Amino acid sequence: MEFTVTQDNGTAIIELNVERLNASNASGLKAELALLNKKSINNIVIDMSNTKYCDSSGLSALLLANRLCKDTNGMFVLCGLQDNVQKLISIAQLDKVLNLAADKDAAMAQIA
Repeated sequence: MEFTVTQDNGTAIIELNVERLNASNASGLKAELALLNKKSINNIVIDMSNTKYCDSSGLSALLLANRLCKDTNGMFVLCGLQDNVQKLISIAQLDKVLNLAADKDAAMAQIA
């Protein structure tokens, strides 16, 4: 499975189980995000601890998560960024747009 979804106190935690978040799997993540949105889950944490690479399709999925949460007055937090992914997010200046945390615990503390 490419990602695991658990829920903790009304917050969905999506753990990516892929080394590369790209066009081949970003659509599955987007579909899961849409499903969570339909279930009125508006706080989402995406843990990218296992992901070493992200392309524009992956960034698109992350931005979709951010928009869905904002549109429903929720919060989106991205955590566990590897160095390469962190650099990409900084270069794209998404570190100014997205809520970032070191790990799941820090992400949950931001939402609480």
